[in-house]
Amino acid sequence: MTNYHVDPQGQPLTVDLGGGLTCTKVSLGEMDNNGYLLTGAGPSVWIDAAAEPERISEVLAGRDLPAVVTTHRHYDHIAATAQVMGATGAVGFCGTPDRESIEQDTGTEQQGVWTGDTIAAGPGSLEVIGIVGHTPGSITLAWVPSEGPAHLFTGDSLFPGGVGKTWSPGDFATLLDDVSTNIFDRFGDDTVVHPGHGDATTLGAERASLPEWRARGW
Repeated sequence: MTNYHVDPQGQPLTVDLGGGLTCTKVSLGEMDNNGYLLTGAGPSVWIDAAAEPERISEVLAGRDLPAVVTTHRHYDHIAATAQVMGATGAVGFCGTPDRESIEQDTGTEQQGVWTGDTIAAGPGSLEVIGIVGHTPGSITLAWVPSEGPAHLFTGDSLFPGGVGKTWSPGDFATLLDDVSTNIFDRFGDDTVVHPGHGDATTLGAERASLPEWRARGW
């Protein structure tokens, strides 16, 4: 596996996720947010319309976009949501506990989703996994092809080297528990993690560090 690196203002990177789904990754905005376009023989999905709607439009290249999924409510992940939804007619999806905040901040209507829900993508669907801690309504999206590794789009809940930022010891404990139970306990070491910022990693590269993360408290 490569780390699927993209540079700010650099060219998008397109990779095959297996199972008939392709992912195009692009860095957006001043905080180097990752935006992901998933395409295949079926509905396309954009994950995190973070910023720079004109760059998102370039990546879309005129294709239909039925869905924009927001991984969580923080502003650096939603700044272009209204423009992209307005330009494409896409339906917005987000974690139900973050829905009200995202609707207020973007002026859009969102469909709340949570653990066990699915969102159509290409020839199949993305599984929604609720991960509480970074925000109350953060979600991870799982693509699990019949062959090859699973792919997780984790927003700011899981990165190379640790879980996302939290603002209290209780939130950290909840986040690490959810990541441990709902991600590490469920998926194999070859599973690829596509975070909300920066490079990708695998669960195998991170698994041995879980006790260290818990001990350090971040």
